[in-house]
Amino acid sequence: MLRLVTIPISHYCEKARWALDRARIPYREERHVQGIHRVAARRAGGGATVPVLVTPDGAIGESQQILEWVDAQLTPEQRLFPQSAAARAEVDALCRRLDERLGPAARRLIYVHLLDQRELVFAFNNQGVPWWEDRALRYGWRPLRRFVERELGIVAGVQAQDEAIVFEELDRVAELLADGRPFLCGERFGAADLTFAALSAAAILPDGYGVTLPQPELLAPATSALVERARRHPAGRYALALYAARRRGAPTGRATGTVAA
Repeated sequence: MLRLVTIPISHYCEKARWALDRARIPYREERHVQGIHRVAARRAGGGATVPVLVTPDGAIGESQQILEWVDAQLTPEQRLFPQSAAARAEVDALCRRLDERLGPAARRLIYVHLLDQRELVFAFNNQGVPWWEDRALRYGWRPLRRFVERELGIVAGVQAQDEAIVFEELDRVAELLADGRPFLCGERFGAADLTFAALSAAAILPDGYGVTLPQPELLAPATSALVERARRHPAGRYALALYAARRRGAPTGRATGTVAA
């Protein structure tokens, strides 16, 4: 069985998880908390980041490359990527933009909002990780928080910058959809749609995500207002609709470890 090494709440890991679930490819998800994920990723044959998918052909350590590997296992009519060179270039360009702009900004923005809500972090961040990692996060919260802030570049003023980038990317997606097209790059659901929905999840907190996400009523007022604003945006509504229509049922992967309370 394939192994998928993740931080369970990570939206890049959700991107890989969704692709595998959509293809109905069985896998075992190995979930880890931040910091410890680096050791797990390297042991699996990847680099310092997750997701890492361990396949019979070796380890794949980038979410976009995982999508491409999964696609190669499917019949042409099931694939996320188009076959024509021009259409593929369009999809690749949009996915790259989302990976480089929306993904990092949305991740850092939600971390800034949630790091002050420690018990909420423990309840949702630690789902399915080994029990000792859950305890390590709880007892080592202060140094781990500093690690996360350092790794993500959380500094004074970054919240406003990231919020602007997130809504700029939502605006960009809404512009693409404004001509009435059913999907971002053509007439069928594809890699750009999956990438956008997964990476926007940090801002819209959808139902149907690979792990349970906190909903607005549990969040601090400022965080709740941010999520509701993103959900009302036309692109946010599109991402929520994709989750409702395309991310059905429980994941096919089996998580290792113990679900943390």
